[in-house]
Amino acid sequence: MTVAQLQSIVSLLRSRPGPETPDIGYSRAAYEKLAVLLGGAPDAKCEKVDADGVPAEWVAAPGIDSQRAVLYLHGGGYAIGSINTHRRLAYDISAASSARVLLIDYRLAPEHPFPAAVDDAAKAWRWLLQQGFTSDRLAIAGDSAGGGLTIATLVNLRDRKLGLPACAVAISPWIDLEGQGASITTRAAQDPMVQKAGLLWMAGLYLAGKDPRTPLAAPLHADLTGLPPVLVQVGTAETLLDDATRLAEKLYRAGGDVRLAVWPDMLHVFPFFAPILSEGRDGCREIGQFIRDRMR
Repeated sequence: MTVAQLQSIVSLLRSRPGPETPDIGYSRAAYEKLAVLLGGAPDAKCEKVDADGVPAEWVAAPGIDSQRAVLYLHGGGYAIGSINTHRRLAYDISAASSARVLLIDYRLAPEHPFPAAVDDAAKAWRWLLQQGFTSDRLAIAGDSAGGGLTIATLVNLRDRKLGLPACAVAISPWIDLEGQGASITTRAAQDPMVQKAGLLWMAGLYLAGKDPRTPLAAPLHADLTGLPPVLVQVGTAETLLDDATRLAEKLYRAGGDVRLAVWPDMLHVFPFFAPILSEGRDGCREIGQFIRDRMR
């Protein structure tokens, strides 16, 4: 590990404190600015599309197999984040997996609370099938809230008999909207990105009064039987560590094929920082290998 790289990222994140009172406009703008600092992907082929009413963008690295695709669900607590914030990560995953990545702008809370994000992910999945992709040449992936949405989408697709992808990837997934994992407090001092108060604020925006244990909103409480292979990737220096480990345990107990990859000292969604963090690049390669090994 390049300690200097990690320390510079932590310093950058800690130097950008938010307002004393949570503000959704500020949070959205700050996330967009962070993505700009990480830079773009000059050789990416990007194409905006309408995925059955869901704004989306194809992101493809050079030399990929255009008959394989990854549906990517960005993070941001269901309230922030966009195609713009995750275009570079989508590119890195495209390069690593040798597949096109469909990055979607699912509707965000508070304007569009649960189940809008789940509905949009299902629409994008159906659209991919309508484009001629077969499920064994598709994967679903996401980070943080998008990691939780990835699992919720698998459950939704299974229950609605819409088919399932060859595999899925949940990066630092957020699956417990009550914040009851021990790491929420025990890792709080180490994590420069995610704290319990902010999580509960965003959970409130997303739930809009609904039960925080609603399975498709908080897949910690969902039936996880019959799902495809899942890679759960997480760092030890993040408050959502226990969300990831509890998800992996629940998938295993449900008879699932699950791989839990715990990265020492890594922060929340560390592959997001691949442009400036060597472990981020390694994390993307791990994701890509997992997908390649399971797609037809």
